[in-house]
Amino acid sequence: MQTVKLSNGVTMPLEGFGVFQVTDGEVCRRTVQTALGAGYRLIDTASSYQNEQAVGAAIRAAGVPREELFVTTKAYIHQMGYEKTKAAFAESLQKLGLDYLDLYLIHMPFGDYYGAWRAMEELYQTGKVRAIGVCNFDAARLMDLCWNADIQPMVNQIERHPHFQREEELRIMAELGVQPQAWAPFAEGMHGMFTDPVLTSIAHKHGKSVAQVILRWDIQRGVAVIPKSVHRERLEENLDVWDFMLDMDDLVQIAALDRGQPSMLDPHRPSEVRRVYDYLRNPVLTSL
Repeated sequence: MQTVKLSNGVTMPLEGFGVFQVTDGEVCRRTVQTALGAGYRLIDTASSYQNEQAVGAAIRAAGVPREELFVTTKAYIHQMGYEKTKAAFAESLQKLGLDYLDLYLIHMPFGDYYGAWRAMEELYQTGKVRAIGVCNFDAARLMDLCWNADIQPMVNQIERHPHFQREEELRIMAELGVQPQAWAPFAEGMHGMFTDPVLTSIAHKHGKSVAQVILRWDIQRGVAVIPKSVHRERLEENLDVWDFMLDMDDLVQIAALDRGQPSMLDPHRPSEVRRVYDYLRNPVLTSL
């Protein structure tokens, strides 16, 4: 497993395992334990996923030394604000059964995230969390936070896949020293991602799957990835991306697939803002 060094010197795996939408506690516990057994060391969850307790149980059952793990969770919109974020952090830590976190993130660029950031800076300074960052911040919001915070975000977790490549935003993150991390790297297969002729041809050329090609494409661009699967063969396949390289012709062909718009979440659209706030009222029926 390759790693990347964050701006504060903390080392983070370039590939991790995400548990978004794995809300069944037993399925989550079993799947995370399987992922840890397969070799994953970064586990990504969130308070809004409602599975932190299951993730914690899997970590304890797997028996992997804590210092080998990189555990991420996130504070959601209703947990924004100085006092609320401190309370949310303590609750997440308790549910996970951990003494500290490796990465704590602001989940959405809404609500009092400046107050939340001040709380996260304090948590970082006291050693409760090794790195802090944000999710779903576009370049303008990220720049504004970086230029006004005492401690800059170390990670920005964003929707990034072949249909939404965000190259200009990646350049700005590099300038700011913020590590990009891609959630939904396959866009859940939307718009025929897994059957795309270009990706299929490249996969055949390298003797790999389309999913492996997409993950390799992100990694070669310096973008960390957190794919998700509840199937052992898929999670093992997703981890098997370290023995091949995409060439320039592959990269040029993939660049041409960019649609320039998100498939999963657009925080600039009022309807999407309404959707993520609706999640607070009905988290079972509304997806993020």
